[in-house]
Amino acid sequence: MALIAFVLLGIALSTHAAVYITPEQIHLSYGVDPTQMVVTWSTMNATQTTVGMIALQASLRPSYTPVEGTSEKFVDPGTLHHTQYIHTVIFTGLIPGQIYVYRVGTRPESVWSDQFTFHAMKDGTDWSPSVALYGDFGFSNHQSLQRLSIDKDKNMYDAILHVGDLAYDMDSDNGYVGDKFMNMIQPLAAELPYMTCPGNHENAYNFTHYKARFNMPTDMNGDNMFYSFNMGPVHFISLSTEHYFFLQYGVTQILRQYYWLIEDLEEATKPENRKLRPWIITMGHRPMYCSNTDKDDCTKWHSIVRDGIPFIHKFGLEKIFYEHGVDLMFWAHEHSYERLWPTFDDKVYNGSLKEPYTNPRAPVHIITGSAGCQEDHDSFIPDPRGWSAFRSDDYGYTRMKVFNSTHLYLEQVSDDKDGAVIDSLMIIKDSHGPYKN
Repeated sequence: MALIAFVLLGIALSTHAAVYITPEQIHLSYGVDPTQMVVTWSTMNATQTTVGMIALQASLRPSYTPVEGTSEKFVDPGTLHHTQYIHTVIFTGLIPGQIYVYRVGTRPESVWSDQFTFHAMKDGTDWSPSVALYGDFGFSNHQSLQRLSIDKDKNMYDAILHVGDLAYDMDSDNGYVGDKFMNMIQPLAAELPYMTCPGNHENAYNFTHYKARFNMPTDMNGDNMFYSFNMGPVHFISLSTEHYFFLQYGVTQILRQYYWLIEDLEEATKPENRKLRPWIITMGHRPMYCSNTDKDDCTKWHSIVRDGIPFIHKFGLEKIFYEHGVDLMFWAHEHSYERLWPTFDDKVYNGSLKEPYTNPRAPVHIITGSAGCQEDHDSFIPDPRGWSAFRSDDYGYTRMKVFNSTHLYLEQVSDDKDGAVIDSLMIIKDSHGPYKN
């Protein structure tokens, strides 16, 4: 009897220990080129090793290859000092476009996650990427989650772009809300690269949770605040609008991003590079323009994001995006959807009266911040300025498909209207480059 009790106690203790090193919060992000994929996850206790097991799905009997990774202890700065261990593995040598199966865990404890699947990014520029985009998506009131999951199961997307404000908030309840959110999105993010930018709700402790939990590509700062990556015929730029508002963390962050951005745009707009990847698309959390009632920065005549630091009006983003011929800008922050006419300096520059998005003479702005969070909707003023083309406060998200070098399609999905497409447009550009007005 004593022996049986001892054995049962041993099993219980072993099971308890395994729970605390079981991988959770698993999510993917792109590496520096199509031959890489980065997987990140957490365990509540330290592990002896960090390992990803990967195989080609096409194999009849997949032969898993172990890949060693790294682990960092992360302690939430709140009162409980909630601790977890964040693990990262970089899968390299992938065959572009192929489907892989993988699992993550630890040896010799032999505790593994479920098996997941991902597509390695296709190589080159002659293919048509599709992505879902949204911001302001929380653990509570996550209206769009089920519909996004259905889309994912239909293989509709190559990646997801989250335009700031995650979880509401990652640091809330001593970081446990962040854990719950990352586990909530795991069915999406463990199989689709989940590309992010920071929003104001990530600001606690100088964006500590955001910097620790994600691994974005070509990030020269090691903190995910701004970076760029290529995807088919698109050069994507992710940036931090929050540098302009949380000055307690230093003004140098504005300068560092601004000069990096100019350097990145100069490289992307070299003739040989713009020919390969003509579309330049940015994402940042706080918009330059909006017609909401909340008196946010985007409602002002002189937006800080647009014009730069107050009083001196330097290091703003609108002019450099315009001068480098940025095609499309995605924003969030407002808990609504708004499409603008091609706009620069508070003026509309449509391609023509009948075809405003055919050869537009300024960048197109899309605000997509209505995926669902605990703060509900943001309302609109009754009479917006002339640049506002379409508005909705329905919960939902944006789909984008870049067909080729000339045609890009956008549509807004309403969760309130059972997945109906409530807005759509095709941007057609015969050439890409600096605007001439």
